[in-house]
Amino acid sequence: MQLGENAHMALTTLRENKMRSFLTVLGVVIGITALLSVVSILMGVYADVNAYLSDYGPDTLFLFRFDPGIHTGRLTPEDRARKPLTLEDAEAIRELCPAVRAVTASVYPRFEEEGPARGPVTARYLSKEVSGIDYNGTLPATEEVFNSRPARGRFFSEAENQHRADIALIGSDIAKTLYPDMDPLGKAILIDGVSYEVIGVLEPRKGQLVKDQSADKAVLVPYRTYKKHLPMDDENLVGAVAYPGRMPEAQDQIRGVLRRRRNVPYSKPDNFGMASAQQVADQFRQITSSVALLIFAISSIGLLVGGVGVMNIMLMSVTQRTREIGVRKAIGARRSDVIWQFLTEAIVLTGSGGVIGVLLGAGISLLINLAVPSLPSYVPLWAIVLAVAVSMGVGLFFGMYPAIKAARLDPVEALRYE
Repeated sequence: MQLGENAHMALTTLRENKMRSFLTVLGVVIGITALLSVVSILMGVYADVNAYLSDYGPDTLFLFRFDPGIHTGRLTPEDRARKPLTLEDAEAIRELCPAVRAVTASVYPRFEEEGPARGPVTARYLSKEVSGIDYNGTLPATEEVFNSRPARGRFFSEAENQHRADIALIGSDIAKTLYPDMDPLGKAILIDGVSYEVIGVLEPRKGQLVKDQSADKAVLVPYRTYKKHLPMDDENLVGAVAYPGRMPEAQDQIRGVLRRRRNVPYSKPDNFGMASAQQVADQFRQITSSVALLIFAISSIGLLVGGVGVMNIMLMSVTQRTREIGVRKAIGARRSDVIWQFLTEAIVLTGSGGVIGVLLGAGISLLINLAVPSLPSYVPLWAIVLAVAVSMGVGLFFGMYPAIKAARLDPVEALRYE
């Protein structure tokens, strides 16, 4: 009952001094709004990237000349001197690694630090074209290893790969752009002057943010067909899928095979990269967590400013209400009663600022989703609860000194105060 009465008195004070109360907690509002806005973007981006990576499957491994994970620095001279993986490496993994269920390889232009050696590739059909596509030659096992499922049509066979057939599977975005009002199956598609017959349209990958790098803008042709037209390209991305529950065993077996084939001494580190989809997702989570921690530190400045403002206002309130405090103590109020009266007022004040900040942060997140649909954003429940709890904690911390000062007032001197 006493807590409810204190809260009611605090709300009455807020209503009577609306502008002063708002200006007091403006720092808290700004801090909470900024924090929630950034958290909503980071959570949305992480969920989007995690969905994209998990679409490949939990038992899928990516093998590349460099680390397939997220790079945060420049390549070393040793990294740049590494030889690309080969189709023979993929075949050796399939034959010598019993924990591996399937293996595939995809061939690309030689990759340099600044990007692929060749410029953007363009796909054309009649007068329409799409630039910057992901064009590569791959094996039929890609359908199983990378879950590259055709939504329409079919995947190519090993016989078509061996006979170097000029056929292709295209991503859903390419199909919508080049063949908006027709069935693309059986139609021709021109890639850098080479005509292919479309035999399938790939299912869209999960995730909107990394859409340009997913199957939605891909053109897949048989591995040997690609090499027939572009024999100089030799950069291979090897994919392997382990049997369920045998991921560590598969990684050890693959590492042993590649180290022997690439002549790596036992005392030297691997001269190739290997990562699972889950490991890449964990890397991304660590990066987003670091960014979130930095943003929290910056937002804390706003909360600090808001807390100092609350302390100043509460000290002024103690001075203005000295006679009221004297009356309360004269009729039997204890020190703890006075302390909780002012603490409750400070907590309600900053808590109200926290609620306003949550509403503004959620509104900004909604606007981001409406204005930029490719940038996912959502506010998790735990962030809302934490934001309100932190704002109330600011009131509790910075309201402590004014509350103790009010409780220590001598009732006789307080009653005489004018």
